Amino acid sequence: MTRKQFGRFIGVLIVLGALVTGLMVARQVGIHPRTDDAEVFANLIGIAPEVSGRIVAIDVRDNQFVHKGDLLFEIDPLPYRYALEAAQSQQATLEGQIGNMALTIAAQKSAVGAARANTGSTRAKIAATDAALQAAQANIDAARAALSQEEANYAYAENNVLRLEPLLVKQFVTVDMVDQARTLRSARGEAVRQARSGLALAQAQWASAAALRNESRAGYEQSTAQLDQAIKSVTMLEPLTAQRQARTAQVESAAYDLQRCKVYAPFNARVTNLTISEGAYAHAGQQAFTLIDTRTWWVVANFRETELSRLHPGMKVNVYMMSRPDQKFAGTIDGTGFGVTPDASLVGSMSQGLPDVQRSLNWVHLATRFPVRVRIDNPPPDYFRIGASATVIVDGR
Repeated sequence: MTRKQFGRFIGVLIVLGALVTGLMVARQVGIHPRTDDAEVFANLIGIAPEVSGRIVAIDVRDNQFVHKGDLLFEIDPLPYRYALEAAQSQQATLEGQIGNMALTIAAQKSAVGAARANTGSTRAKIAATDAALQAAQANIDAARAALSQEEANYAYAENNVLRLEPLLVKQFVTVDMVDQARTLRSARGEAVRQARSGLALAQAQWASAAALRNESRAGYEQSTAQLDQAIKSVTMLEPLTAQRQARTAQVESAAYDLQRCKVYAPFNARVTNLTISEGAYAHAGQQAFTLIDTRTWWVVANFRETELSRLHPGMKVNVYMMSRPDQKFAGTIDGTGFGVTPDASLVGSMSQGLPDVQRSLNWVHLATRFPVRVRIDNPPPDYFRIGASATVIVDGR
């Protein structure tokens, strides 16, 4: 083999090797998608006191690791201890007042019961007088009907006498007939007088029943007024007993504020951004420093959109930190992103009128990257930092 042929042979081998290497790399990338565009994240919270006051002690340092329940810092407890003692004193005073007025409350309740019984009695008396009044009215109606009947009978007898007397002169009737007519007239007149007396008696009975009814109604109104007064006397005492719950709540609130003078770590965490010192005045709800939750670490890896179809929640990945490139960490995909901010140079911008579309032609279209959230399995302590660079390789198996 000549030297020229040997050179061509070597060139062909190099080209074939490059092709095979490219195919292997493409196959490897297709089975195991990877990206070095990844950063480490963790959940974090701002630590803020729930009460305001001067900081008298700080028990942690910046970047210190703390366990759940460790004391972080303490607010001056004296104002809140005094507030608790004042609330307890007010509660004791109220309890003393309630105890002293217990007998009065019982007496007022007895008065309410008696007033209610009296009201019921007068209501029954009103019903009885109403019935008596109705009976008297019925008697009046009956007496008037009887009077009308007797007056009609008297008028008939009177007319009969007036008719017979002229006939006696002419001897068309006998004297006995006239005497009988006159006797009947006298009897009818007496019956009319008795009927009028019965009507007067019925009217007097009605007046008496009406007077009793008015008296019963007056008694009912008086008993009702007494009942209202007794109820008001009891209800005037109710606000005092209702204050018991409010005073208890004040005591519990003051005790709660006193307990919140000491701020503890809610979970295992790393202290960061500690820029205050003892003597500073802390305001309730105002962040003092930050705690990084070290229980769970995340890596947000940006993968090309062409690779998302091969990434699914639950898939295992390998994570390499730039600070520790020789150490592999196991992770699990928790989810893939479903949205990123559109590139205004490609799609334009939306305005109040019409869409603003750019008149440009891009010969090269870069694949959009979407964030993929990866949870680190069993992260070792003191290895991860928020914002650290990482490389994520998906285990395609």
